[in-house]
Amino acid sequence: MPRQVDHEERRRHIAAAVWRLAAAGGLEDATIRRVAAEAGVPARQLQYYFGTREDLLLGALDLLNQHGEAEARERIAALGPAPEPRRLLRSVLLELLPLDEGRRRRHLVHAAYFVRFMADEALRDRIRDTPPELEDLVALLLPEEHRDEAEFLLAGAAGLQGQLLLGHMSAHRAVELIDRQLDRLFAPAG
Repeated sequence: MPRQVDHEERRRHIAAAVWRLAAAGGLEDATIRRVAAEAGVPARQLQYYFGTREDLLLGALDLLNQHGEAEARERIAALGPAPEPRRLLRSVLLELLPLDEGRRRRHLVHAAYFVRFMADEALRDRIRDTPPELEDLVALLLPEEHRDEAEFLLAGAAGLQGQLLLGHMSAHRAVELIDRQLDRLFAPAG
């Protein structure tokens, strides 16, 4: 009897090879040939599952984001059935920081994509219209009088992410800064 192939697992396996190459040397190292070698599959298989190199890169990014969202949902679920908005928002913002090895690797890969998007207008155009779901979620969790600060909180977390990845700041200090902002935003009025 022929062996059943789990196509989604195969796509994730190939995407993980892209992630390893991107984290180690940037997306320039993620050529079809190098990804195939890293994944231990023929190059034809990459083209079968993803198409062009551009589609491979974007498909791998999509899978990375899905994986990160699933992990974030698990950590948020651990807060309990109805966490208060401040605790939930804190958890969302901490997902943007490389506080453990899994998130560190994911953020390194995202940094490689960021550099590539800055240099490649065609790739940048394909993600330009991404909906601002995270910003909308952060705004909904903020007290009504502070909803306009959602962009600032996300930009601040992104800046802290870079500082942590470079080793210029400790995780403890980054979390402390997030908590300070949340304390300010959730302080009782008056």
